Amino acid sequence: MLKLIPVVPIFLHLLSQIDCLDNGLALTPPMGWMHWERFRCITDCATYPTDCISERLFRDMADKMASDGFLDAGYEYVIVDDCWLAMERDSEGRLQPDPGRFPSGIKALADYVHAKGLKFGIYEDYGTKTCGGYPGSIDHLALDAQTFADWGVDYLKLDGCYADLDGMEDGYAEMEAYLNQTRRPIVFSCSFPAYKGLNANYSAAVEHCNLWRNYGDIQDSWDSVAKITDWFSLNQVALLPYAGPGHWNDPDMLIIGNYGLSYDQSVAQMAIWSVMAAPLIMSVDLRTIKPEFRDILLNKDAIRINQDVLGNPGVVKHEKDSIRLWVKELVDDSYAIGIASYRVDGKPYQLEIVLKDLGLDNEKGFLIKNVFDDVDPISVSVSEPIKVLVNPTGGVLWELTPLAKKKVK
Repeated sequence: MLKLIPVVPIFLHLLSQIDCLDNGLALTPPMGWMHWERFRCITDCATYPTDCISERLFRDMADKMASDGFLDAGYEYVIVDDCWLAMERDSEGRLQPDPGRFPSGIKALADYVHAKGLKFGIYEDYGTKTCGGYPGSIDHLALDAQTFADWGVDYLKLDGCYADLDGMEDGYAEMEAYLNQTRRPIVFSCSFPAYKGLNANYSAAVEHCNLWRNYGDIQDSWDSVAKITDWFSLNQVALLPYAGPGHWNDPDMLIIGNYGLSYDQSVAQMAIWSVMAAPLIMSVDLRTIKPEFRDILLNKDAIRINQDVLGNPGVVKHEKDSIRLWVKELVDDSYAIGIASYRVDGKPYQLEIVLKDLGLDNEKGFLIKNVFDDVDPISVSVSEPIKVLVNPTGGVLWELTPLAKKKVK
């Protein structure tokens, strides 16, 4: 039998007391591509001509997203992270890109991305400098918001390096107000919760932000994925009430297809991010990604689970023997179950699941589809034990469809 983890039913009560950012954006978790984890702050284009942070890189990624099925699957944002800037603002105080790496300018790059049917995102920092040492926005919030709108920006990630933690929430609220004044729809990704942890004002995050980073940067390793998901699972009672349509917890980028994750670990990350209702922001070289990793990112069932319109984040219902299980409620009385193994003993672990013990109760049972395995779906009752093998540092993702509607009492 499973050892169940109780979850305090406070979500709807809390959200009823929180004003939400009402810009009509990010009603499902944002999907796209961002350069940081894979390409970092590579600015030496002489040595790394195809990998440096330049307009060439982002045009290449826009091309691949449009041609290789990523846009069709829902990945719509091409997002520039840190290190795109010149070290000084222009003579009128406006931000400007590095002229050698972005000779056509940001407006032209945004136009190129838009012409592909994609949307364009950019990075700045609330503090005096970005994390990479480039000009920050703290004394230029209104000007920078208008500059981004004039350039055609659709998504802003505002970091929090070189900023005073006191009053940080007020600063992000100010930036949100300036973005609204531009009248351009811009998804607003905030970072103050990542710097303030559980001491952050999450009600303010919901009120002023479409999504927010909660924790440190993801690195290209399974250890990093495990550490992030450990933190989110440990703190789920505090975090879950604030996630939903238009406002999301963000555990950071998908690193699938890079150097650090095996195939099984990549399946596990996609499964976890899907059931957590996390933004699906890839950071990988789409020009060289291997087909098996591309297929994970393009898995239609995993994406549908992530993008479910109810916007319910998954809840950890079981944690034992280094195995963690999430349950995510979907539309039409359906569910998703995500399972991840953190075991390193070199052999699959057999887990026995009884759906009724997880709170899933349907008179006729469920049809279970194994999202990442090409096997026929199976019909199960809610009371019969189901055995599943989970590979070490691997994952399993199920989609459960009711065989008949629950009776209305």
